Amino acid sequence: MNSRRDFLQKLTIASMGLPFVRLQDAAGMSDFCSPPYEGPVLRVAIMGLGSYGTRVAEAMLTCTKAKLAGVISGTPSKIKDWQTRFNIPENNSYNYENFDRIKDNPAIDAVYVITPNALHHDQVIRVAKAGKHVICEKPMAINAKEGQEMIDACKKANVKLLVGYRMHFEPKTLEIIRMRKAGEFGKIMFFQGLTGFKIGDPKQWRLNKQLAGGGAMMDIGIYAINGSRYMVGEEPVWVTAQETKTNHEKFKEGVDETIQFQLGFPGGAVASCLSTYSMNFLDRFLLTGESGFGELQPATGYGPIKGRTNKGELDQPHMTHQTVQMDEMAGIILEGKQPVVPVDGDEGLRDVKIIDAIFLAVKTGKKVELK
Repeated sequence: MNSRRDFLQKLTIASMGLPFVRLQDAAGMSDFCSPPYEGPVLRVAIMGLGSYGTRVAEAMLTCTKAKLAGVISGTPSKIKDWQTRFNIPENNSYNYENFDRIKDNPAIDAVYVITPNALHHDQVIRVAKAGKHVICEKPMAINAKEGQEMIDACKKANVKLLVGYRMHFEPKTLEIIRMRKAGEFGKIMFFQGLTGFKIGDPKQWRLNKQLAGGGAMMDIGIYAINGSRYMVGEEPVWVTAQETKTNHEKFKEGVDETIQFQLGFPGGAVASCLSTYSMNFLDRFLLTGESGFGELQPATGYGPIKGRTNKGELDQPHMTHQTVQMDEMAGIILEGKQPVVPVDGDEGLRDVKIIDAIFLAVKTGKKVELK
């Protein structure tokens, strides 16, 4: 298994026996129930044509409010392939040296940055300076300082900055959030987030400190951090953390293998989470209150997500996460829609600040207060 995306894809295949609505069926139902969409469409260029960029592009084929309009890549062969596969015009195709020219291209409204973590900062700022809206894959940056600079650059350019939190639009996730907000679980007491898989190729960029900014925490642990926040419904005020490293050759200095971390919330709830590159079958969220619970397992895979509460199984239909995400983000950018859970730069920065604090807690062995 080479990456989180391989891991999530295997979770998807393993979950295919669960009830879900195929995307094409759901589209047909939508066509039957409502007139064709005739509103504004967000024209998106994807930067970074790897496996996840491809997944997003394929999902966008069935979007109604978002359209794949351009590509940005450092690999000429990939650009040619995408031009043929997704009908991308030559004028909308760029490399990493010349993509600033999108400033003069009215056929592109936004760029989705899907590149290694350490590249996000400079690339997002360049896109903003070109006057285009930005969607940035998570984590938005390798530290809070860079994240804040990205937010400032987008504000200065008067463009929107969104972060690729696809789970913020996932129906079962949103149902547990709705129930928690409605008080159906009572006072929230505890959250558990387990995220991990065995990573493969030791030469991949996710195990390169300079490109990834860390190891498992930056890749899979951020799901537990973000999940703790939207499940509990509060911002943590302290963090403690402990690191375990069994393979110092594969996981070199600055690349975490396994970190257990704990978060404390102002309402009294606590979270216990695990982020690892050394164990499979870890994708579970559990929220416990005085009157009930909500559980997702798998919680962050590509779907179908499986969920239950003290009231029974959750049966919301599955649709391709990235299709829903891109349509919803188009609505945010073009129509000013407000999502149930934010996906803006400030949301992304909160997670990166917590990651910074977790690394500090590991280094010092002390509780770190969060401001």
